[in-house]
Amino acid sequence: MADVWHQIPGFLRSPNISGDWRLYEVENRAADPEGTIECAMERIAPWRDKVLIDVGAGTGYHIERFHRDAAHVIAVEPDPTLRIELMQRIATSQLTRTSVIGASAAALPLTDNSVDIAHARFAYFFGPGSEPGIAELERILKPGGTIFIVDNDLRTGTFASWILEAYGRDHHDPNEIEDFWHNHGFTIERLPSRWRFENRDDLERVVHLEFPDEHAARFVAAHEGLEIDYNLLLIHKTLPG
Repeated sequence: MADVWHQIPGFLRSPNISGDWRLYEVENRAADPEGTIECAMERIAPWRDKVLIDVGAGTGYHIERFHRDAAHVIAVEPDPTLRIELMQRIATSQLTRTSVIGASAAALPLTDNSVDIAHARFAYFFGPGSEPGIAELERILKPGGTIFIVDNDLRTGTFASWILEAYGRDHHDPNEIEDFWHNHGFTIERLPSRWRFENRDDLERVVHLEFPDEHAARFVAAHEGLEIDYNLLLIHKTLPG
C-alpha cells in the first residue's frame, strides 16, 4: 500500500480517518448537527444541477447529501483503503451520478473549466504549502465557479483551545493561516458549530482519535456532557464569470 501512496503526487495521509475510518464515521455523525456548513454553502453557491467535486472525500460521508441535488459528483480520494469504502458506499446507496478518482488535490486528472463547485473538508492540504492544490482547483473550475474549504476556527471554542494546547501555536497559528487565505483572494466566514455525540463512549473515543492520549485523557476528564464546541471556518472564493 505504501508504494501505491507514493505514486500519487502530493498525497498526504490523514492521521485520523486513515487511522480508524470507522471511528471517523462516528465523528462525522457528531459534527455540525445543525448542518451549518451546507446552509452557508447553499447561500453562497447552490449546487443544484451543477457538477461538484469533493476533494479528499474519504469514505464518502458527505457524498449523498451533494448527490441529492447535483447533476454529478466527482469524489477524489488518494488513499486506496478509504477509496474502497467510498466505492462501496456509492454502490450500496445507488449514487449513480457519482465518479471516483484516485488522485490528490495537487494533481487532479480533470480538464480545465469542467467543474462548477469544489468542496474540501479537512482534506489536509490547507494553508501555507497548499498552493498547488489551490491552483488545480482554480484550473478545473468553470468561470463563475466556487471553491469551498472547511477548516477549524482556531480562535474560539473548546476544540480550538484543545488544538492549541496539544499541538501548539507554532504549527496552528490562526493569524498565519487566515492571512494565507486572504492573500489568495479567499473570503473567510466563521461558523459556530459543535460535536454532538449519542453517548459518552463515542465522545471519548473520538477525542482520543484526534489528540495524543495524554492530552485526550485530560480533556475528557475535565469535560462534561455529550457536546463540544467546535467552531469552523468556511473559506470560499468565486472565480470571475
